[in-house]
Amino acid sequence: MTAQSPLGPDTAPARLFDLAQQLRVDAVRASTSAGSGHPTSSLSAADLMAVLMTRHLRYDWQAPDNPEADHLVFSKGHASPLLYAMFKAAGAVTDEELMTTYRRFGHRLQGHPTPELPWVDLATGSLGQGVACAVGIALAGRDLERRDFRVWVLCGDSETTEGSVWEALDKAGRHRLANFTVIIDVNRLGQSGPTELQWDTDAYARRVEAFGCRALVVDGHDLEAVDRALTTAADGSAPTVVIARTVKGQGVAEVADQEGWHGKSLPPDLARQAVAELGGERELRVRGPQPPHAGPTLKVDAPEVELPRFELGEQVATRVAFGRTLAALGARPEVVALDAEVGNSTHAEDFAKAHPSRYFQSYIAEQQMVATAVGMAVRGFRPYATTFAAFLTRAHDFIRMAAVSQITMALCGTHTGVEIGADGPSQMGLEDLAMMRAVRGSTVLYPADATSAAALTAAMADLPGISYLRATRGAYPVLYGPEERFPIGGSKTLRHGPDDRVTLIGAGVTLHECLAAADRLAEDGIPARVLDLYCVKPVDTETLVRAARETGALVVVEDHHPEGGLGEAVLSALAAADAHPAVTHLAATGLPGSGTTEELLHAAGLSRGRIADAARALAARRH
Repeated sequence: MTAQSPLGPDTAPARLFDLAQQLRVDAVRASTSAGSGHPTSSLSAADLMAVLMTRHLRYDWQAPDNPEADHLVFSKGHASPLLYAMFKAAGAVTDEELMTTYRRFGHRLQGHPTPELPWVDLATGSLGQGVACAVGIALAGRDLERRDFRVWVLCGDSETTEGSVWEALDKAGRHRLANFTVIIDVNRLGQSGPTELQWDTDAYARRVEAFGCRALVVDGHDLEAVDRALTTAADGSAPTVVIARTVKGQGVAEVADQEGWHGKSLPPDLARQAVAELGGERELRVRGPQPPHAGPTLKVDAPEVELPRFELGEQVATRVAFGRTLAALGARPEVVALDAEVGNSTHAEDFAKAHPSRYFQSYIAEQQMVATAVGMAVRGFRPYATTFAAFLTRAHDFIRMAAVSQITMALCGTHTGVEIGADGPSQMGLEDLAMMRAVRGSTVLYPADATSAAALTAAMADLPGISYLRATRGAYPVLYGPEERFPIGGSKTLRHGPDDRVTLIGAGVTLHECLAAADRLAEDGIPARVLDLYCVKPVDTETLVRAARETGALVVVEDHHPEGGLGEAVLSALAAADAHPAVTHLAATGLPGSGTTEELLHAAGLSRGRIADAARALAARRH
């Protein structure tokens, strides 16, 4: 068919129906051409999206960076054929691109949406995350930017069994995010059979309302009913969840409401039959409601930040230095802080006292805390999200997906390792270095004193990607003067001499134990070099190779499980550099219990005495 005038907010229902059918046709065509995809999941939501993009989504597809524009998040990321069909209808992609590049290597129309496309805010496909991240976008728009854009989310019914969806709705309800609308595509069928609630829309409504959001139940294939529901959702009175009863595979009799078709493209013969059944190919174009015009956001130079200063020898916990530095960084208007109800322990509350309007309490909801940070980063803010390191592991998938979304944010995990003492193993972050080192493009920092903690906390405000700072609970002596610099990828050599026979490598609490162990070794006539490996990723390979060459023996000490932490960072760097010194790796291998810091470090083999013993044995074998 020939192209017609673009569809807009006043489009008649008959043409809206045609648009919905076009979206279905193109979703079928694209997935069949690719040989894979999720066409039936796309068919169920086509009516919902046809109404949304034509009458309610205020968006200029030619200006995706307009800060006044609405946001559309496909939490149901596997319905990418529908999303890309929408992009085609908006004139953002061509039919050729849709048909020849979808799910193909080296192209931007990937199997699940990513920000490689300028109309996509964040990567989705790990179900339950889009709703949560959209809360962050909505909060940023309303409370930080003071803009009136709306955030629309398409959510699948299967993903509502993820607890993160309800964490998100709880926060939307608590904050009364009236600029936030979720559309649940209740099509009854999941990947391997019926969903938990199937078509019990009343049960969905009760749950939604219990979390403080408004629930609107509609027939998701009644275009006028959908329009009325979205109009109500946009009235600015409450966060809203539109619960739309739909049919998976709607419009194609062979697959409609049939099990066994999830994630399967239609074979070519059935696809041709489906296209005919849906009325054939169309070339409708959409120009929905437009956002207000906005010029580019003015960039301002970062203001001068006065970092806290600490006296040599002063006993200060790195978590305290982190909190004080974070409060100082609040002089930069793009910096925001997020807490998971432990701010009095992590010292994130220092920021709350200084900059309450940019401090966001997530309560005990670590996944939502990270998701909110992701949403705020989408809007250009610099989030710092902080909790105990052990509890950040709950949010690992959100952190992983943030890296896929190419998000920039800073994370801080406190109360790390056996060093925390009597609280016991449930509170001990012993896996966090491995977790964060494995995140694509991450920077992992582990300061040993207040001065380095302050410098590295400040550095994270300008680092790309995801950065992580590991902080200890206890107070330890300040080792560095206020003018000391801590470049990313560097290290510090605190003891060295021409006759060093062994190198002790630590970070955080173990650096202090290494220094004390070096004193004991000196009394025995064994000169030891001591390295502060404050940057765990990227690691200082040059200094490690020099130590390996000049001393021939390394003792790596970490208050962390042996897998994936400081020791493996060192060994990987040395292997890549073809350096092969003798190495002893001391790490927390057993299951710790309660006790004092000293007792627990000794029991784990990380105390100064145990380090000195390991170094003596290694030096003796070498000489």
